[in-house]
Amino acid sequence: MKATSTAIPDVKIIEPRVFADDRGFFLESFNERVWQEEAGITGPFVQDNHSRSGRNVVRGLHYQLGVAQGKLVRAAVGSIYDVAVDMRRRSPTFGKWVGVELSAENQRQLWVPIGFAHGFLVTSENAEVLYKSTDYYDPPSERCLLWNDPEVGIQWPLQGEPQLSEKDRSAPVFTEADYFD
Repeated sequence: MKATSTAIPDVKIIEPRVFADDRGFFLESFNERVWQEEAGITGPFVQDNHSRSGRNVVRGLHYQLGVAQGKLVRAAVGSIYDVAVDMRRRSPTFGKWVGVELSAENQRQLWVPIGFAHGFLVTSENAEVLYKSTDYYDPPSERCLLWNDPEVGIQWPLQGEPQLSEKDRSAPVFTEADYFD
């Protein structure tokens, strides 16, 4: 496994070792000992999530205060543009974002630690996204950040009209969002 820090060092790109031959491939999508030793990713992970979405679906930007979650994200089918926004008020990268292509082809994962809003755009016909969370989904803790807030300035590689839930379409802008202290 190879771990690479992004422009925001706490957010990491994980590239598992892939063993491929004419029959297909095998990879470890998570190994607690290796991920901790090589990337500093610690759980425990308590919940796995799986979503399926079509092209131009934007999910996010979501985070939880109180019952905060770290997420280890991958695309098992198709491709996505995965984004993390630093919501930690005392961080030197507060309000900054990073985006990474995750796909079934490149087998990359993105570690989104506690303190970040997370979202993704589906860039293939369909995508199935799997992610592990370090804490449970907790509706009272849930927060959203507007996906296209001009102050944050995420450069989404959209090709067409975005497909959004009402919750994501009406999320607050960065200056009105709740932050981690």
